[in-house]
Amino acid sequence: MQHGYTPEMLEQIKRVEASRPERLAESQAGKAFQAMSMDQRDEVLNAYHPDYTEEGRRALGIGANKGEVYPEELVDLLESRSFIEGVEVDLSKPDIETDVLVIGGGGAGTACALTAAQAGLNVIVSTKLRHGDSNTVMAEGGIQGADQEPDSPYFHYLDVIGGGHFKNDRGLVAAMTNDAPLIIEWLESLGMMFDKHPDGRMQVRHGGGTSRKRMHSAGDMTGAEIMRVLRDESRDHKDKIKVLEFSPAVELLMDENGRCAGAILNNIETATYQVVKAKSVVIATGGTGRLHYRGFACTNHYGATGDGLVMAYRAGAKLGYMESVQYHPTGTAFPEQNVGLLVTEKVRGLGGQLLNIEGEQFVFPLEPRDVESAAIIRECVGRKKGVRTPTGRLGVWLDSPLIDQLHGAGTVERELPAKYIQFKRFGIDIAKVPMLIYPTLHYQNGGITIDDKSQTTIPGLYAAGETTGGVHGHNRLMGNSLLDILVFGRRAALAAVAAIEAGDLPGAANLNHLTTYADELEAANLDRGIKSPMILPNYATDEIRAHRWNVDSPVI
Repeated sequence: MQHGYTPEMLEQIKRVEASRPERLAESQAGKAFQAMSMDQRDEVLNAYHPDYTEEGRRALGIGANKGEVYPEELVDLLESRSFIEGVEVDLSKPDIETDVLVIGGGGAGTACALTAAQAGLNVIVSTKLRHGDSNTVMAEGGIQGADQEPDSPYFHYLDVIGGGHFKNDRGLVAAMTNDAPLIIEWLESLGMMFDKHPDGRMQVRHGGGTSRKRMHSAGDMTGAEIMRVLRDESRDHKDKIKVLEFSPAVELLMDENGRCAGAILNNIETATYQVVKAKSVVIATGGTGRLHYRGFACTNHYGATGDGLVMAYRAGAKLGYMESVQYHPTGTAFPEQNVGLLVTEKVRGLGGQLLNIEGEQFVFPLEPRDVESAAIIRECVGRKKGVRTPTGRLGVWLDSPLIDQLHGAGTVERELPAKYIQFKRFGIDIAKVPMLIYPTLHYQNGGITIDDKSQTTIPGLYAAGETTGGVHGHNRLMGNSLLDILVFGRRAALAAVAAIEAGDLPGAANLNHLTTYADELEAANLDRGIKSPMILPNYATDEIRAHRWNVDSPVI
């Protein structure tokens, strides 16, 4: 296979190359492909976006959001029993006591831990895998922040509201956009290596749905760079921050007044449980990509199985916006080893264009993500103009070689180093041939309901990052997830500090809410024998599962 593509695919790429000179001339002349009108956006969304169709969804039959329609894979987990039913747990003698328990060791959790520690509190960070293994470290393109002269949080706010189809929680959007310049400054103070001009000014670019250039980046490894500085800084506070790796939380503890009092952790290396009593608890467990709604590939890390949603919901927390899931327009469709991996929106921000099997551009490259995704699905499924891979997957071309022609030779390798290497491993030089992409499950827009201080509907329980819902409405714009996790991770810490200083502390811990929830499951005739949280996704075949000695174990 020359270039890693099959001979048939190389023949199809010739059509992309044939149309490139005309498209290049138009781009250099400032003539962009026509963006959609609002009516056209609604039309393509309603016909092709998974959020707008009935397939693979059903009403939730229990709890605070009873009757709302969610993806059935998530409903299965919410309508389930606890893993610790029948486990002997002595809550009167906790294994660990701390001021703040942070559940999740990604960007939101680590930002929270740092802020709480700097306020003098003792923090336990419980993380499912290693510290930093998260969607944060996989985020590529950038982080938004209105810190340039022609911009302001006001314009950022309007972009977020418009991108979210005017469904966003306005207070959360205001908090995020107002804090954004402070977050950029904070990251730089921690040593983050932002992309800059030779004179030291920040390099900023557009993302889909932005009216100003405010996307700050570190190559195409922005999330990894953010996680690097957060993790390094947290390790400078070992006297206040203790990280428990491979120790996911499986249930929350409550007191007799309905206040959160800690959590039960499961050490997946030793298969033992630990009881943690905490004055405040912060859930920062990320999203649900590894539930693979409707069979879509996903960009998420292996721990993204919605644990925080399950634990909080069983304890009585309200969820919001769970009907909305973001499918990133450009997930890798070939080679098979890279399927689902994110191709950052920065590629399109640099001038990369989307083309069908005929080499025709069919959509404005920087539509909001849900619109862009729906247009790609329409091109492949509706108009039958997608490219089919040897395994039967569909995709469209993302013309990355156009970037070098627009900005000069070497731009692709310089601006997209991680993506360049990722494809080069399989014989594909994305500076010379286009990538094949298709929408991939990327982000959970909904989650636990919070206010602008990151407080959930349960006293003493806070949440931050992708596990929450509201700030992004029904569609998240690029660069706002890395911002979201830091803004609300820090705000959760500050709220927890204020509550503890005010003497708002939990009483004796119990697990009575699990009994109540199990009774409601039985009364609603919904007990199908499923236990949750999932902890890790199960990719084993039926043949392998048949030989396992304990298929009910949460450690998969």
